Amino acid sequence: MSFSRKLILQAIVISAAIAFILLILKPHWFTRFQGNPVLISESAHGNKIDANPVLSYRAAAKLAMPSVVNIFSSKKNSGADLDFLSRRFFDQEESPSLSSLGSGVIVSSSGIVITNHHVIEQATSIDVALSDGRKVEAKLVGSDPETDLAVLQLPLDKLPAITFAPATQLEIGDMVFAIGNPFGVGQTMTMGIVSALRRDHLGINTFENFIQTDAAINPGNSGGALVDSAGHLVGINAAIYSQSGGSEGIGFAIPNSIVKEVLASIVRDGQVVRGWIGVAPQDLNEALISSFDLKVSHGVIITAVVRDGPAARAGLRPGDVVIKIANDPIKDSVDLLTAIAKQTPNTRIAIEFIRKNKNQTVQVQVGKRQPMKKK
Repeated sequence: MSFSRKLILQAIVISAAIAFILLILKPHWFTRFQGNPVLISESAHGNKIDANPVLSYRAAAKLAMPSVVNIFSSKKNSGADLDFLSRRFFDQEESPSLSSLGSGVIVSSSGIVITNHHVIEQATSIDVALSDGRKVEAKLVGSDPETDLAVLQLPLDKLPAITFAPATQLEIGDMVFAIGNPFGVGQTMTMGIVSALRRDHLGINTFENFIQTDAAINPGNSGGALVDSAGHLVGINAAIYSQSGGSEGIGFAIPNSIVKEVLASIVRDGQVVRGWIGVAPQDLNEALISSFDLKVSHGVIITAVVRDGPAARAGLRPGDVVIKIANDPIKDSVDLLTAIAKQTPNTRIAIEFIRKNKNQTVQVQVGKRQPMKKK
């Protein structure tokens, strides 16, 4: 390196050192424009929030959240093990009597609240806290363990009832919001989408037709509302698919179509009345189709028949493959249970089945289904 270049480098290093020292000791020498205002972009509304902000769902929140209540149900400890894959949204009790926190939804201004059966199961008293701070004791009108729904009556009127969305409107990809009281922290609203519809064969309820969502839902959300972007009820939160007990992006809600049916039946009769014919169904698979040399790809094979039950009296036998009930095609056991359950007891229905590769039809007088208790 030449002597002149060395001098230039030394001069640069010395200048930088001097500048650093002056910056520490005399910082105001470097603030030539100190005191000039900083220009920022400010909303024309000042402190007021835009009435129609982009990507905000505050209108839906304001409409739906007042209809969601917190439920404190004092109950005896059942000792149930909650560490299973499809975990319910309530807390494990640690003593013989504790307040178990859940949620509910006001569906009528006259004080009717819908929640989950497991929230109030074995409850000795049910207290409800409204969003406006009022707390009252609720009366149990009736519950349905097979869909995990229950109806409560509050001693109040003129309450903010939620609006139901059209049952046929919901589609995969729609935005939804879960409202409840997760972990007891207070009323919360979380956002997600509809991940799937008509989820069944989960082993959660007897009658399953779940909405699946990735909206964050956690213990305490049980019985809370799943609403659309307009704040209208599309379902009641019921269960999550979790190994840790927290939200892992797979939640299940009971659709509002089932909620309306169960609600109407309980308010009218105090219980849900369903049809029954006394058969044990099993879904068809390739092995069964091949074994029975069947010419159909859908249907349900009967594996057992209750002695002297409606099906047995009509002539149905184990091995028969049911393909239609009341002219409606039956694709699996869920279809069969649902089709039978919606029939009125003591009415007669046509059941089409296959026996030895021959289609036959019998008339079955429907009996009354006895509710199954949850384990």
